Order: sequence, then C-alpha cells, then structure tokens
Amino acid sequence: MNIHILLPVYNEERRIENGVENTVDFMEKHFNNKYKITVIDNASTDKTSLIMEKLVKEYSTVDYIHLKEKGVGIALRTGIKINTFDIVGYMDIDLSTKLDHLLDVNKIFLEEKNIQIVNGSRNSKKSNVIGRKLGRSITSHGLSIILKIVLGMKLDDALCGFKFFRKNTIEHLVSVSSNRNGWFYCVELLLRAEKEKISIKEIPVTWQDDYDTHVNVPKLIKAYLIEIIKLFIEVRIKS
Repeated sequence: MNIHILLPVYNEERRIENGVENTVDFMEKHFNNKYKITVIDNASTDKTSLIMEKLVKEYSTVDYIHLKEKGVGIALRTGIKINTFDIVGYMDIDLSTKLDHLLDVNKIFLEEKNIQIVNGSRNSKKSNVIGRKLGRSITSHGLSIILKIVLGMKLDDALCGFKFFRKNTIEHLVSVSSNRNGWFYCVELLLRAEKEKISIKEIPVTWQDDYDTHVNVPKLIKAYLIEIIKLFIEVRIKS
C-alpha cells in the first residue's frame, strides 16, 4: 500500500527543511519508496519557495506546489485533486505529531478494510501531549465539546493536524463539501463522513507543542465559533 503525505505550509522558512528531511528519512526507512510527499505552499512570502526548490532537486519523492491563495482547505483540495496513491492525508510541517504514527496508519488501512479514515487525537486519555500550554489545552477540549453539542460530532479531536483517507473516500467527501479555505474545512470533511456513517478510526497520538508558535487564543476562539455556526447552518440545509 502506498501513501501520499500532504504538507500545507505558509511562511515556514524556519521549519520547512527540517520537517521535509525528517519525514523523508522516516519514510525511506519504513515505506520502501511506496510514498510521496507534496508540500503545498499557501502563498508564502518568505524563503519557503527557495528552500523547497533545493529540496525538490535533492529528493525524488518530494514535490512542491505554490498556490496564490492562503488556507489549508484549498491546499488539501489541491493535493487531493492530483493524488494517485491509495492513501492520502496531511500532517503539520512542524511534525508535532510523532512520525511513528504513520506506521499505525499503514497497519490500520492494511488490516481493517472497512476503515476509511484515520484521525489523530490529542484529547484521548491515551494520548501523550507534551508542552501544550494550559490555555491551548482548555481551548482544544472546549472546542471539542462545542463541536459535539452543536454539530453532534463523535470524534474527540477534529482539529488535530494528522488525518489520512482512502483515495475514493476523500474524493467523495470533497465532492459533497464546501469550498471553504480555512482550517474548518478539515472539520467539515470529518463531519460529512460521520453523517454518511463512513468508518473512522481515531487514534491517540504523541503530540508536542511548537514552543515558537504564538497563538492569539481569544481571536482563535472567536474565529472557531464563527465557523462552527456557519458549518451548523450549512450541514442542516444540505442534510
């Protein structure tokens, strides 16, 4: 079974080389060239593109796409559109989620034919979350509760940046979902899957916070609440 890893990025000159090289090293060791890595750049204005030009020349399994628009949603749709591999999914370029979980993903899809989606969770009791500040932890768990109450989601961590799909399943979900560009596109994909009773396996992950990333928690909460309301209205109309 082969796997296509999408790495959406925006102005990641500090982390892009380390993220790509560590991922390549891991995949070379465990996946015998049955993989592809595509970095999808959401209109970066720093040196991300220059660094990626070098990495693409160095690694035959790495591709790079530069978009003119920002947003994880458009990055994912772009990657899914060009994908030809059995399994496709995305991770954060800072590799917050331990790369070892890619082995879990591969094993699940090989052995559990009914499973169509594997979703990483930082909120499971079995998850190992390292270095996450209290404010971000409260925000994450709080938003999970709101998603369950308002949207009826069953998953514990719809926002974790570690999701993988069988090819036909994700193509179908994209076809029935909106064209929103932000992070909540990922939530929408999972919500649509739940509504259609598509089999999802949520796995606890080891996840380490990126200490260099500053997050405006109040602004983030406001943005998430607005997206939750929009998604609630959209799903109710289309259901």
